[in-house]
Amino acid sequence: MKHQALHNNTKNSLQKEQKIVVLGAGESGVGAAILAIQKNFQVFVSDKSKIAKKYKEILINNTIDFEEKKHTEAKILSADVVVKSPGIPDNVPLILKLKDSEIPVISEIEFAAQFTEATIVGITGSNGKTTTTLLAHHILNKGGLNVGVAGNIGQSFAEQVATQNYTNYVLELSSFQLDGVQEFTPHIAIITNITPDHLDRYDYDFNKYISSKFRITKNQTEKDFLIYDADNTAITNWLENNKTAAKLIPFSLEKELEFGAYVKDNTININITKDTIQMPTSTLSIQGKHNTKNAMAATMAAQLLKVRKQTIKESLENFEGAEHRLENVAKIKGVEYINDSKATNVNATFYALECMDKQTIWIVGGVDKGNDYTDLLPLVREKVKAIICLGVDNQKIKDTFGNVVDIIVETAGAEEAVKVSYKLSEKGEAVLLSPACASFDLFTNYEDRGWQFKNAVKSL
Repeated sequence: MKHQALHNNTKNSLQKEQKIVVLGAGESGVGAAILAIQKNFQVFVSDKSKIAKKYKEILINNTIDFEEKKHTEAKILSADVVVKSPGIPDNVPLILKLKDSEIPVISEIEFAAQFTEATIVGITGSNGKTTTTLLAHHILNKGGLNVGVAGNIGQSFAEQVATQNYTNYVLELSSFQLDGVQEFTPHIAIITNITPDHLDRYDYDFNKYISSKFRITKNQTEKDFLIYDADNTAITNWLENNKTAAKLIPFSLEKELEFGAYVKDNTININITKDTIQMPTSTLSIQGKHNTKNAMAATMAAQLLKVRKQTIKESLENFEGAEHRLENVAKIKGVEYINDSKATNVNATFYALECMDKQTIWIVGGVDKGNDYTDLLPLVREKVKAIICLGVDNQKIKDTFGNVVDIIVETAGAEEAVKVSYKLSEKGEAVLLSPACASFDLFTNYEDRGWQFKNAVKSL
């Protein structure tokens, strides 16, 4: 075999003349390039699109060779290893050519993990992973651990490995990032839940998506831990039919567990060590059933890393949630405005609507990833007074909810959506942006959508 996979080398024998090509010059790609230069690789960065100004400046300042608006195949195919941005699908012709040439294609997570001895908590799931990641980081930080947070959020893992000396990391990991791991092993893995999402990237095969999520545990040993939602059938079915060496630690809202975490009489019970934890759900700073699960998962990770019980309880009481995730923006004329722009799939929106305790004007829509909205019908019937569509093509939303909600209005931007919701809402009601869709038809990303929503609310 011409090319030896990077992970087959020991850390000390990685050769300076090894060529690394980084595909994609966003946060993860530029971070990987910085780490590769620091480790004396030959580095070439290639992006099919225009590279954002801030990333271009970093590449120039670090004298990293790069190209934009094209992929020069000859240069890319001369690589010893390719670090691929998670945004590039595995089935595009260039990636298939690399695989035919037996050139390893790995993720930035896989690359960076080889250069740190830090203890890693890896968190994946269709929903809840950002909140669980931020919460776990918050608890570990309050517990005095030297801990970084990276992965799918914030500064890239690779850049932090290059520039920081963290002894622990909490990593939010998407299925796309996990698709590019070979040897990566978190000491503690958390799977918050698995529901259909991103199926367009997995040939509309839910089982392929489930397998992708479970790559988080594929290299774990019996010294490692897998924390998982025991109420989620996709997870429990996989565990019944597949093996992992990790010690299994379940959490549940539906059943009492002899080992793990569960809720009884509105009290969280955690019994994975001799030091059991009991805590009323009412004391959690983030409310809703899904957040109770997120809190149980983060708490167990912290307990495994020896954080004191009292510190955990205090951290759960004072944690501020993730931006764009059920974020209270303002209360105007008695109407609450809530930004849940991060809800890019139906399941996330289900959680949001489940949390609403008043009549709601629901802003929904965007790029549909094969959504089936029928699960939302009972909640919409009960809680939604009007629907405001925020997407280019809203036909499926209108077809699904047309007989359930009297008012459905189509809008062409966040400002218009907020103005219409202001007119429709009355004191004691709520306006909820929870799109259940990706944002790329009208916005740069879900953050841009959330910021535009918040700015429009503040301009009322």
